[in-house]
Amino acid sequence: MNEYLELRKQCLKQHVAMKAKHPDAILLFRNGDFYEAYHEDARDCSAILGLTLIETTGAGKRTKVALVGFPHHALDSYLPKIVRAGHRVAICEQLQDPKKP
Repeated sequence: MNEYLELRKQCLKQHVAMKAKHPDAILLFRNGDFYEAYHEDARDCSAILGLTLIETTGAGKRTKVALVGFPHHALDSYLPKIVRAGHRVAICEQLQDPKKP
Protein backbone atom coordinates (compact mmCIF):
# COMPACT_ATOMS: atom_id res chain seq x y z
CA MET A 1 0.00 0.00 0.00
CA ASN A 2 1.46 3.38 -0.84
CA GLU A 3 2.32 5.88 1.89
CA TYR A 4 -0.62 8.22 1.16
CA LEU A 5 -3.20 5.44 1.44
CA GLU A 6 -1.63 4.19 4.66
CA LEU A 7 -1.76 7.68 6.20
CA ARG A 8 -5.38 8.09 5.03
CA LYS A 9 -6.26 4.73 6.57
CA GLN A 10 -4.73 5.73 9.93
CA CYS A 11 -6.48 9.10 9.82
CA LEU A 12 -9.88 7.50 9.19
CA LYS A 13 -9.32 4.98 12.00
CA GLN A 14 -8.59 7.84 14.40
CA HIS A 15 -11.62 9.72 13.13
CA VAL A 16 -13.94 6.76 13.74
CA ALA A 17 -12.60 6.38 17.29
CA MET A 18 -13.08 10.07 18.10
CA LYS A 19 -16.52 10.20 16.46
CA ALA A 20 -17.62 7.31 18.67
CA LYS A 21 -16.78 9.47 21.71
CA HIS A 22 -18.71 12.47 20.33
CA PRO A 23 -21.53 11.06 18.18
CA ASP A 24 -23.79 14.09 18.62
CA ALA A 25 -21.22 16.63 17.43
CA ILE A 26 -19.77 17.53 14.07
CA LEU A 27 -16.16 16.39 14.31
CA LEU A 28 -13.60 18.66 12.71
CA PHE A 29 -10.44 16.63 12.37
CA ARG A 30 -7.12 18.46 11.90
CA ASN A 31 -5.08 16.96 9.10
CA GLY A 32 -1.98 19.03 8.38
CA ASP A 33 -3.02 22.55 7.42
CA PHE A 34 -6.71 21.64 7.08
CA TYR A 35 -9.71 20.73 9.15
CA GLU A 36 -11.65 17.89 7.59
CA ALA A 37 -15.08 16.43 8.25
CA TYR A 38 -16.15 13.00 7.04
CA HIS A 39 -19.33 11.09 6.27
CA GLU A 40 -22.54 12.80 7.53
CA ASP A 41 -20.51 15.55 9.21
CA ALA A 42 -19.07 16.37 5.79
CA ARG A 43 -22.53 16.54 4.25
CA ASP A 44 -23.73 18.84 7.03
CA CYS A 45 -20.69 21.12 6.75
CA SER A 46 -21.04 21.27 2.99
CA ALA A 47 -24.66 22.42 3.29
CA ILE A 48 -24.00 24.90 6.11
CA LEU A 49 -20.76 26.40 4.82
CA GLY A 50 -21.32 26.13 1.08
CA LEU A 51 -18.19 24.04 0.62
CA THR A 52 -17.76 21.44 -2.09
CA LEU A 53 -18.40 17.89 -0.93
CA ILE A 54 -16.01 15.35 -2.40
CA GLU A 55 -15.69 11.60 -2.17
CA THR A 56 -12.26 10.19 -1.51
CA THR A 57 -10.93 6.67 -1.30
CA GLY A 58 -11.28 5.13 2.13
CA ALA A 59 -9.26 2.30 3.61
CA GLY A 60 -9.94 0.08 0.59
CA LYS A 61 -10.11 1.01 -3.07
CA ARG A 62 -13.82 0.16 -3.13
CA THR A 63 -14.69 2.34 -0.14
CA LYS A 64 -15.74 5.93 -0.80
CA VAL A 65 -15.76 8.48 2.01
CA ALA A 66 -17.58 11.84 1.91
CA LEU A 67 -15.12 14.61 2.76
CA VAL A 68 -15.12 18.35 3.13
CA GLY A 69 -12.17 20.42 4.28
CA PHE A 70 -11.04 23.97 4.85
CA PRO A 71 -7.76 25.68 5.83
CA HIS A 72 -7.07 25.77 9.56
CA HIS A 73 -6.85 29.57 9.56
CA ALA A 74 -10.52 29.73 8.42
CA LEU A 75 -11.78 28.04 11.61
CA ASP A 76 -12.67 31.38 13.23
CA SER A 77 -15.08 32.20 10.42
CA TYR A 78 -16.55 28.70 9.87
CA LEU A 79 -17.00 27.54 13.46
CA PRO A 80 -19.64 30.17 14.41
CA LYS A 81 -21.66 29.31 11.30
CA ILE A 82 -21.83 25.65 12.27
CA VAL A 83 -22.84 26.50 15.84
CA ARG A 84 -25.47 29.03 14.68
CA ALA A 85 -26.94 26.26 12.50
CA GLY A 86 -27.66 24.38 15.75
CA HIS A 87 -24.79 21.89 15.81
CA ARG A 88 -22.31 21.00 18.51
CA VAL A 89 -18.72 20.84 17.31
CA ALA A 90 -15.83 18.69 18.50
CA ILE A 91 -12.35 19.64 17.31
CA CYS A 92 -9.63 17.02 17.11
CA GLU A 93 -6.17 18.60 16.83
CA GLN A 94 -3.14 16.88 15.37
CA LEU A 95 -0.56 16.66 18.14
CA GLN A 96 2.26 14.94 16.29
CA ASP A 97 3.52 14.32 12.80
CA PRO A 98 1.50 11.35 11.44
CA LYS A 99 4.64 10.10 9.69
CA LYS A 100 6.38 9.51 13.03
CA PRO A 101 5.59 6.31 14.97
